[in-house]
Amino acid sequence: MELTWHGHSTWHIDVDGTTFLIDPFFTNPHTEHEPADIPTPDYVLLTHGHADHIGDADAFTDTTVVGVPEMTGYMESEVGFSDSIGMNIGGSVDCGDAYVTMHRADHTNGLETDYEYSIGVPTGYIISDSKPTRTSDADSTSFYHAGDTGLMSEMKDVIGAYLEPDAAALPTGDHFTMGPTQAAIAAEWLDVDHVFPMHYDTFGPIEIDINELVDGVAASGTDAAVHVLDGDETFTL
Repeated sequence: MELTWHGHSTWHIDVDGTTFLIDPFFTNPHTEHEPADIPTPDYVLLTHGHADHIGDADAFTDTTVVGVPEMTGYMESEVGFSDSIGMNIGGSVDCGDAYVTMHRADHTNGLETDYEYSIGVPTGYIISDSKPTRTSDADSTSFYHAGDTGLMSEMKDVIGAYLEPDAAALPTGDHFTMGPTQAAIAAEWLDVDHVFPMHYDTFGPIEIDINELVDGVAASGTDAAVHVLDGDETFTL
């Protein structure tokens, strides 16, 4: 599984040739790419409707969009997607050679920056190369994109305990999501081997010292490695 961070919460994931683009937003200082530079993914996964998560979704309307039904309905009727998979929290769907499981995120979900109405609940995704089952599978590889969220007990009680991700991309910028301290606790609760900070140093309110996360994870007692990626850098899981 290849994980490429394009800054903010934008990730490109390749699972045995099946490709995903999560929360496309290339107007951020960590990427040198424009949307046109990105090969068309098989699926676009959207966690919620804020502008810094769907800002460049309209550049990928030739692919399949995945999200809660309210989100995918909006993307079809207003943005121009012709193919979608509407799913909801707790569900898993087959996507090519991969499996996508949706989990909730603790956040708000105003459409773009307009808080007049919601287009469904905020979410995160677990992408795996094998179907999630109750039986632990040491040969399975999975990646958790937490979306925009605060610390929540489901990370310990459900996601870490039963979905068992190997790696997690966690929002770390504070102010609108978890900060470094809570993200370090999340890493411990999830019991992951690899942690990737995201949603930080994009604009003023979420500028942080990323070493606070590194130190926090080290102090938590977990063996997780923190990978502070450069924009557009790829990590092979």
